Amino acid sequence: MQRISIGSRKEVMTYLEPFMLNEMAEYLKPVEQMWQPADFLPDARKENFFEEIKDLQEGAKALSYDLLAVLIGDTITEEALPTYESWLCMVDNISKSEQGGWMKWVRAWTAEENRHGDILNKYLYLSGRVDMRMMEASTQYLIRDGFDIGTGHDPYRNFIYTSFQEMATNISHRRVAALGKQAGDKLMSKMCGLIAADEARHAKAYKSFISKAFEVDANEVILAFEDMMRKKIVMPAHFLQEMGSKIGQTFGHFTDAAQRLGVYTALDYVDILRQLVVEWNIESLKDLDDAGEKARDYLINLPDRLLRIAERMKSPTIAYKFNWIHI
Repeated sequence: MQRISIGSRKEVMTYLEPFMLNEMAEYLKPVEQMWQPADFLPDARKENFFEEIKDLQEGAKALSYDLLAVLIGDTITEEALPTYESWLCMVDNISKSEQGGWMKWVRAWTAEENRHGDILNKYLYLSGRVDMRMMEASTQYLIRDGFDIGTGHDPYRNFIYTSFQEMATNISHRRVAALGKQAGDKLMSKMCGLIAADEARHAKAYKSFISKAFEVDANEVILAFEDMMRKKIVMPAHFLQEMGSKIGQTFGHFTDAAQRLGVYTALDYVDILRQLVVEWNIESLKDLDDAGEKARDYLINLPDRLLRIAERMKSPTIAYKFNWIHI
């Protein structure tokens, strides 16, 4: 295993940059091979355009109130992409060269992610069930307000966050797809399933970046991992709000709906953490100092502690009325 001078994140990230370039071919697809929103949405050039819209609206009618609310919240989250791209561009100790591995990765990742909000927004617009002006105001609020996820500009904390978050997004979109299929909305189910597949690929990439960092700077990486888990991983839309509400107020109602449906729950949070502990071989790490050893013990024991708390949590029962939903 290659060893480099520890103590400088810049040296570690320089070491990782060629790896990032190489991994792009595995975890990101060429534009020519990717699905595009137009592949699934009604085509205004065709004579049966309005019939296709009617079919889309019939499928959307079957979605429950909570499921539609979660889908809208997911869409707004995806549409806040400018915040996420600018955040990734501000990571410290990364080459900012336009031809460097990190900047190429960020642009290619953003290009893939951009399709998610695009297809969901158009679907919701055509569904006839959404007050688009209210939804668009929430999107503008979220982009304006940004987020505070506790990573700072530290590359380790950023990659740990994205590893966790992409896994969580995969679960959310995959579960929404399954519920849409059960309700009879095959189009929405197909779209969310494709988005979930993208998120799974992206999660593998960020997890591989951290795995590589663990090889050469295990002590600093595990301290960053411990710090992120003590702060708790917050979702990127935690400042979500509706017009007339306070910042972040709507996010709690959105997550309540997701928990009622089983789209994303406290048990999923625990399961993702457990998977990361196993995948990054936390128990087998060597050459840690005292702080690193304590961090490892904390992380190994944390899933069981959180599981006991999650099992005692009751599912929210009070349904909230979002101003996004027209009918």
